Amino acid sequence: MSLPEPRDPDGPYRISLVCLGNICRSPMAEKILSADLERAGLGAAVAVDSSGTGSWHIGSPMDERAATTLRVHGYPTGHTARRFDPAWFAERDLVLAMDLDNLDELRRLAPDRGDPGRLRLFRSFAPGSGPNPEVPDPYYGGDDGFGTVLNMIEAASKGLVAELAAVPGAGAAR
Repeated sequence: MSLPEPRDPDGPYRISLVCLGNICRSPMAEKILSADLERAGLGAAVAVDSSGTGSWHIGSPMDERAATTLRVHGYPTGHTARRFDPAWFAERDLVLAMDLDNLDELRRLAPDRGDPGRLRLFRSFAPGSGPNPEVPDPYYGGDDGFGTVLNMIEAASKGLVAELAAVPGAGAAR
């Protein structure tokens, strides 16, 4: 799967990760992807943020179960939830939804239903993600669901970082 060219070849490659409330999956993905980018020497070349399609949790911290799961695995947890702004489509090189419902909502918000090359499912970057490349919402389940989600996100993040290393400009910043 190839990535779209950067919108601004002189700036960082910009990625936005999106779930429903921006308190579980997308902030976990933001922290994990950012850490993987740093380890790969791409931290300055790729900017990552997260948001939600819903407004219920705006201004809230990350769900404590998500934060605990990240903390146990050595990731940072600072976060304030926010809602995706459709104006960001023009600024982001890649907008990655956690599931099909959020992907559909982003398509509704996007000009011309969104560029399919720039609007995708995050887990589609995980090798062997199978026929359902969604990251399920762990919010209404138990603590073990957050560990499962973390594993899915780590796999997708590693796949995405490998592709980002090949993007003109991003790999050169190492």
